[in-house]
Amino acid sequence: MRLLIKNAKALLGAHAPGVSLVAGGRMAELPSIADGWLLAENGVITALGGMDTWPGITDWNDLEVIDATDRYVLPGWCDPHTHTVFAAPREEEFVDKIKGLTYQEIAARGGGILNSARKLRAMDEDALFRAASERLNGMMRQGTVAVEIKSGYGLTVESELKMLRVVKRLKEALPLRIRATLLAAHALPTEFANDRDGYVRMITSELIPQVASEGLADFVDVFCETNYFTVAELERILETGAQHGLPGKVHVNQFTSIGGIQAAVRQGALSVDHLEVMEEADLDVLQGTGTIPTLLPSCSFFLRIPYAPARALIDRGLPVALATDHNPGSTPSGNMNLVLSLACIQLRMLPEEAVNAATLNAAAAMGVEQELGGLTVGKRASLIITRPVPSLAYLPYAFGTDHIDTVLIDGRPVRSGEALA
Repeated sequence: MRLLIKNAKALLGAHAPGVSLVAGGRMAELPSIADGWLLAENGVITALGGMDTWPGITDWNDLEVIDATDRYVLPGWCDPHTHTVFAAPREEEFVDKIKGLTYQEIAARGGGILNSARKLRAMDEDALFRAASERLNGMMRQGTVAVEIKSGYGLTVESELKMLRVVKRLKEALPLRIRATLLAAHALPTEFANDRDGYVRMITSELIPQVASEGLADFVDVFCETNYFTVAELERILETGAQHGLPGKVHVNQFTSIGGIQAAVRQGALSVDHLEVMEEADLDVLQGTGTIPTLLPSCSFFLRIPYAPARALIDRGLPVALATDHNPGSTPSGNMNLVLSLACIQLRMLPEEAVNAATLNAAAAMGVEQELGGLTVGKRASLIITRPVPSLAYLPYAFGTDHIDTVLIDGRPVRSGEALA
């Protein structure tokens, strides 16, 4: 299959080959080619340039041509932190939040993660697969071309494996790139309420080895937070994950700063996610490391908690990534376009910084930067073509408006209303 996009208002995110992420001040630089064209074959970008360097195509057979006049072309969104496989929404807790209960108070009453775990344990694998497929279809139509999906709503060996087997089926059924993460250390299940060590031992001695042997996950995660899992438990789980070839991608500093970032850096975690509550020492320890700060502004929006300090992170030369945190309790949306707007409005990121954070850096935060995140020869032709808009800044500025004309994954359009699984 061959694809030609021509007359684009601009190709945005045309990063040079070999650029795997952008950090600090470079995040404000979004390489672009005005009045551009792009050629792809078999789902891979093979050439691109300005219309003044038209490629001189002689063979027009089996060539799909898209005229992108007045439209921007940019890399599809990469979403490196989601919980998209779950049994049911939790809108009743949403009403509780409106009435004034906090996330922690709802959890203490048996809601939150444990509520989702009860529902997921009762749902069979096929039903979970169908529900997650529907969510992912919606996310693809909104421009998402890669997604990381965590377990963590099972909290037993059987149910955690069930979740990850659903993710494996999704990888095989859907065109977008999917990465899987074992997050059994999401909450302490009621069965282990008086045996924390026993639950952590179950994760390290049973779950991680079995998940690794079956190839069900790419990463391991821990919710390191007050009233959830400790720094010592995080280190223990990440050490075991590393021994089985599963790098860390961890939840830290959502409500409190307890040393989780420092431990994650020591363990070589690929990313530290959330970061709504940051001390100077937390910012300092991230500098000069390969650990990517991943921010989830739609979670802050929904829970009415502080937003992560994106400007402080960028000013320290770090490569910020963005994600939705799509889940039934704290972020019931997988819309990366909303995240882009919140990044600009609430995190005070420039539009160029936000696009880099939602494409190239987000791809790096889930280990797919060699395939996705930029309009670069050799990368997959997984792209967004916008509707006619006056400027890049208009995308986050006019929030809540659908600016997407076409989404392509591996050079093939994602069509509205089309069932893809």
